Amino acid sequence: MNTKPFEQYESEVRSYCRSFPAVFTTSKGSVMTDENGKEYIDFFCGAGALNYGHNNEYIKKEVIEYLEKDGIAHALDMYTIAKREFIECFEEKILKPRGYSYKIQFPGPTGTNGVEAALKLARKIKKRSGIFALMGAFHGMTLGALALTTDVTSRRGAGVSLNDVTHIPAPYMFPELDTMTYLETILGDDHSGIDKPAAFVIETVQAEGGVYPFEKKWLQDISRFCEENDILLIVDDVQVGCGRGGGFFSFEEAGIVPDMVVLSKSIGGYGMPFALTLFKPELDIWVPAEHNGTFRGNQLSIVAAKAGIEVFLNEKVEERVQAKEKVIEAFFREQVVLINDALQIRGKGFIWGVDFTKLGGGETARKVMTAAFENGLIVERVGRGNAVIKVMPELLIDEETLLKGLTILKNAITVVLS
Repeated sequence: MNTKPFEQYESEVRSYCRSFPAVFTTSKGSVMTDENGKEYIDFFCGAGALNYGHNNEYIKKEVIEYLEKDGIAHALDMYTIAKREFIECFEEKILKPRGYSYKIQFPGPTGTNGVEAALKLARKIKKRSGIFALMGAFHGMTLGALALTTDVTSRRGAGVSLNDVTHIPAPYMFPELDTMTYLETILGDDHSGIDKPAAFVIETVQAEGGVYPFEKKWLQDISRFCEENDILLIVDDVQVGCGRGGGFFSFEEAGIVPDMVVLSKSIGGYGMPFALTLFKPELDIWVPAEHNGTFRGNQLSIVAAKAGIEVFLNEKVEERVQAKEKVIEAFFREQVVLINDALQIRGKGFIWGVDFTKLGGGETARKVMTAAFENGLIVERVGRGNAVIKVMPELLIDEETLLKGLTILKNAITVVLS
């Protein structure tokens, strides 16, 4: 395969191509094909942007029909039929049945744009600059979101000070530390040196941080803590929303109602660039054009997003994920863990991690990722030292393909550890 043009002319900042050194040509469902005709089962799914698989037929049809009838392609935030239909669909079929009343903001087209909008609005509302975030978090690569993000490589790339964020130890980091007691102490102690923040931003599953799902009770305690202390709770559902964690929103199981929610990645339906910032109606104190962007509310993405919601509902994605979650967990518990008892397995829904921290860390994980790729499976590394293999299959994957991909991963682990 000819990779010379990329290596000669594309910036050194490129990353995923270094892990998956193939030139891809086509994709369908859970499978990607390179220009030599080799097929790969995709357990990466565009970093979570392809929950409904590659080139989903229904979504593709809706986008093509919209293009063929010369539908509006670019409209800033002007009114369009496509946007009206999406808003009505999202409100009536997703939000209201779940008892949520959120206003919808269309920020720029990526997750970090959605996070930036939430941060600006929270600070405007509370008139405080500080934000709480968790250690192990990933919220984006623009400066506001990057200040929340904790991995050292991303932060060093900023080139400036990343301010106004206090990072709280994640509950898995220090088992002997009660996170809630810690939070209550630092806010109540007049010598803690930490001011009350405008908001607390969390992921319900730290994905890039190493696949750490947070317990329902902990999420409920954080929600209560924020409410009692006049702090806005922002849930970043960019990667684990849209069914990845089980429900459409990853926090549904905990029964909490965040003040703000950020969606991106698979809300775009087809891998299209799209993001939403949701917030309770009383928080909508923006003035016109106070936060904008040329590509907010991308029309093709809006069409694909509405079609994606219809796929989610018509294909009963929640039920599929909850059923096949048991298949994934059983495979890991019954076959992968037995390879070496130092392996750690974590996850929920359709996001799982195999942790090699105690077995050589990132270098072992890299060898496993490479061996899996050579045998037709795409998985990525995340977490401290990139020591965790993250498994994120398509939500509509058939069981045969799912088990085939898991078996490739198991075999790669077996070979590397032996």
